[in-house]
Amino acid sequence: MALNFPNSSRSLETEKKRIRFWGYDSAIEITFFMELDALMKISPAAELAETGLLDAFDGALEQIHQVAEKVYRRARERSHVYVLAANEF
Repeated sequence: MALNFPNSSRSLETEKKRIRFWGYDSAIEITFFMELDALMKISPAAELAETGLLDAFDGALEQIHQVAEKVYRRARERSHVYVLAANEF
């Protein structure tokens, strides 16, 4: 089954400079973290406040999900946590 993203929840982790979101492979929940450097690479005009960062994330959601799928499929060993770094975009 393909990775899907039915849960639109996401949250900013300010101290760790990343946004957390979730995908699902069948019934298995997969946690993704998008580093803020990666978000700024694809949305350089994003406001740095929480609302601006989450809005930028939402605006690039299709691209983010495509990269998340690529990172997930590329992993040799399955994990339940993946990080999307700037070099992925």
